Amino acid sequence: MILTDKKILEAISSGMIVIEPFRPECLGTNSYDVHLGKYLAVYRDRVLDAKKHNPIDMFEIGPEGFVLEPGTLYLGVTEEYTETHHSVPFLEGKSSIGRLGIDIHATAGKGDVGFCNTWTLEISCVQPVRVYAGMPIGQLIYFLIDGDIENYYNKKQNAKYNQRTDKPVESMMWKNF
Repeated sequence: MILTDKKILEAISSGMIVIEPFRPECLGTNSYDVHLGKYLAVYRDRVLDAKKHNPIDMFEIGPEGFVLEPGTLYLGVTEEYTETHHSVPFLEGKSSIGRLGIDIHATAGKGDVGFCNTWTLEISCVQPVRVYAGMPIGQLIYFLIDGDIENYYNKKQNAKYNQRTDKPVESMMWKNF
């Protein structure tokens, strides 16, 4: 079951959902709009290795924006820090972003109960397109869970993305080997 705007507000009031900064105008009927943060990153090497740490080069989007190019994976980040303690957050691109040919996540659109951080975006595009820090980039949709939770994400010993950040985070797949 998807939370409605009223249920999202109730969850925020009770602390079950945290969105910082929270802007009431970004609350939709059953979602919350998130915005592109000011940092982007690209992998330093063209060939990535799942068993090794792949370093990234980080840069800041200037006021003139930044042109995304096809054939490059960009790591972005949401402006918003979020926490979810009793629902499953799903991040989807806004339809206006999709109509510009931008994908904001390759596979990681679902968060875990207990995820507390900004969202790293796996951005790609089908043709060159200029993006700007602060522009609406996606929307969070919250699904209710059924049952007790044994392992909240933010309490797992092996969780790889628990360090709070305002910058994109590269793949930590290498830690699984």
